[in-house]
Amino acid sequence: MSRLHLAFGCGQSMLAGTLDTAPAKTGLLLVSGGNELRSGAFSGQAQMAARIAKAGFPVFRFDRRGIGDSEGENRGFEASTKDIRAALDAFRAIAPAIEKVVGLGNCDAASALMLAGGAGCDGLILSNPWTIEQAADGAGNESPLPPEAIRARYLAKLKNPRELWRLVSGGVNLRKLAGGILGSVGKGSAPSGLAGRMAGGIAGYDGPVRFLLAGADRTAQIFTASWPSDDDRVMSCDGASHAFVEDHARKWYDMQILDALRSV
Repeated sequence: MSRLHLAFGCGQSMLAGTLDTAPAKTGLLLVSGGNELRSGAFSGQAQMAARIAKAGFPVFRFDRRGIGDSEGENRGFEASTKDIRAALDAFRAIAPAIEKVVGLGNCDAASALMLAGGAGCDGLILSNPWTIEQAADGAGNESPLPPEAIRARYLAKLKNPRELWRLVSGGVNLRKLAGGILGSVGKGSAPSGLAGRMAGGIAGYDGPVRFLLAGADRTAQIFTASWPSDDDRVMSCDGASHAFVEDHARKWYDMQILDALRSV
């Protein structure tokens, strides 16, 4: 395995990419979430790319326009379809032996892949998709949590011995707790506009899809509240945080990725 750094075009801008080479004919296109660099927080994505490449599958990462080493204007994840497609083309060009590519995105990178209808990838791994709308007040606030997400949050706390000790020892604000419980008894919320657009984006996608959810992550809980409960493509890892950094969660996440790459 070797690690190659390169630049490729997207419109009038040059984007930065990194390829971890490997012999398999199926590759992983890693899409970064938020304004995160292609290396990931604390080099997490670079480390994951090395693990996947060591297992035999090439991995391509990139900075979208206006992020990290890439030129251009950062217009956010909802306007990143061209970036993803340009990265896919660059991946196929630098590794011409590749026959299939699986796209992987966490948080709003998963949302971006859904909005892009898969962006030309042969399979999708979508972890903790971001479905939270900005509040209508225009102040940059997030919309309130749906009742299902509030219930999931409090259920997780009740399973945590440390949280139970805080409750019995007086370390919990009872007024805030009461407000949270009241907020959890409402009816299920209708899918947000963003969630609806994401669902529409992959409605006609015919490649394999798997949703990987972190059991202890608020973003995943909110996604679950807006997604059909009978979708058998959804899998969850108990006790995992948003980035699957726990030892058991990292192993589970890698296993799911490798299984998707082998079965596409």
